[in-house]
Amino acid sequence: VFLFSDTIHNNITLHDPSISREQVVEAAKAVGAHAFIERLPDGYDTDVKERGTMLSVGQRQLLAFIRAYVHRPRILVLDEATSSVDTMSEHLIQEATERITRDRTSIVIAHRLSTIQNADRILVLDKGKILEQGSHQELLARDGAYKRLYDLQFR
Repeated sequence: VFLFSDTIHNNITLHDPSISREQVVEAAKAVGAHAFIERLPDGYDTDVKERGTMLSVGQRQLLAFIRAYVHRPRILVLDEATSSVDTMSEHLIQEATERITRDRTSIVIAHRLSTIQNADRILVLDKGKILEQGSHQELLARDGAYKRLYDLQFR
């Protein structure tokens, strides 16, 4: 997640004047980030340092989700959205992922299977080759690579 040395609000809107403060707050509430932003010294007007070093990895990730929420891209790519985050942030990010991927084409790259269980289609890759594809339930029923990964992570 790249953050500029600017306010939380401007990092979300990228200075797009068509995105209102109300839209930013609504998006922050939708992805579960409003409370932490409000606790910052100046809320949405808090100035973050270059790359957002004053924020946790999970908080920076949530800001990126708010950015995606307000800019509404037709195609969304999430690459390891829950890597390097604590358990609480992971839960918030997973809930936010559900919201921001709804009604749009989304490509979610993940090693944590909890992140992708609700996907319409899951592709299992190994060394650049597709080993399996299907829904979570279909892949579990096949008893293949996905099932082995699932068992390692959840049993």
